[in-house]
Amino acid sequence: MNTKKLAVTAVVAALGVGTLAACGGDSGGKDDSGGTASKTVTLVTHESFAVSGKVLKEFTRETGYTVKVLKSGDAGEALNKEILTKGSPQGDVFFGVDNTLLSRALDNGLFTPHRAKGLDGVADGVRLDGERHRVTPVDTGDICVNYDKKYFADKKLDPPRTFDDLVKPAYKDLLVVENAATSSPGLGFLLGTVARYGEDGWQEYWKDLRKNGVKVVDGWSEAYNEEFSGSAGGRKAKGDRPLVVSYASSPPVEVLYSDPRPAKAPTGVAAGTCFRQIEFAGLLDGAKNEKGGKALLDFLLSRSFQEDLPLKMFVNPVLRDAKLPEIFTRYGTEVPAPPTVAPETIAKNREQWIQAWTSTVLK
Repeated sequence: MNTKKLAVTAVVAALGVGTLAACGGDSGGKDDSGGTASKTVTLVTHESFAVSGKVLKEFTRETGYTVKVLKSGDAGEALNKEILTKGSPQGDVFFGVDNTLLSRALDNGLFTPHRAKGLDGVADGVRLDGERHRVTPVDTGDICVNYDKKYFADKKLDPPRTFDDLVKPAYKDLLVVENAATSSPGLGFLLGTVARYGEDGWQEYWKDLRKNGVKVVDGWSEAYNEEFSGSAGGRKAKGDRPLVVSYASSPPVEVLYSDPRPAKAPTGVAAGTCFRQIEFAGLLDGAKNEKGGKALLDFLLSRSFQEDLPLKMFVNPVLRDAKLPEIFTRYGTEVPAPPTVAPETIAKNREQWIQAWTSTVLK
């Protein structure tokens, strides 16, 4: 997921290594073989991982393990590091591989199977590893075009709703997207067009987008905060593009971090332009604390962790009965069945699709 699926979490993300649960320590207890069992379990993840301290303290109270979080760059970079250290991992659990990179992780044999205790409460549609249980689904997020409501109201123009709409003359020079070769949402949007138009039609669609004045920038932050007219950052930077590739969760974020909070979200979502990302965690092969890693995977599907996700990483929980915060249900956009692409198809074609996209759009 390159720049990490939910780049909107830049407001809360922090780089580095930290022990986020204060309880517990590195000593005490015996493992099954009679040796000293570590009371620290290390979670390797991407730079946008965030979780409430009280939630991790709950994990410590329940299990005796302290969670140490090792942030290792964006999701793609973090995954590459684990592939390079395969069998001698930096930690015990890896969180952050998504369906655009899943096959690469599985093909490299990074994970030891574990069936998490809460898996029965998870929808079948996100269990992409079947009954092998090498990875555990944790959250979902939808990459979609967002629009600036004020712009379209002022112009008395209906905002676009679908991929087809984006190539219409009415929306010429209005859309900014992220580079599919350098950005997670950029890649997700590309895959959304593959899902919509097929392997034989997506390049023609992008040719039409290019003719219609699509602008490409390196990453989400530049697109959303500098080019997009509808974000708080965009207004400060005088962005002039009222359409941007972002997330279905972006409007609630705009409300959450506005002071004062508006009665309505200033941005909307073109629900017919979405691509669903599913994020997974797995027990790393060669983990030093395998028992603690399994306990952590179980906890990632607990109600406490799942209900903490929306306002920490602005993603949707996979647990069926997890409750969403009111700000999500009130200001968010539900995307019932967005298109996706099978992980094995992505794995087979990802690099050539990116190369073809680069040739079509940037040259």
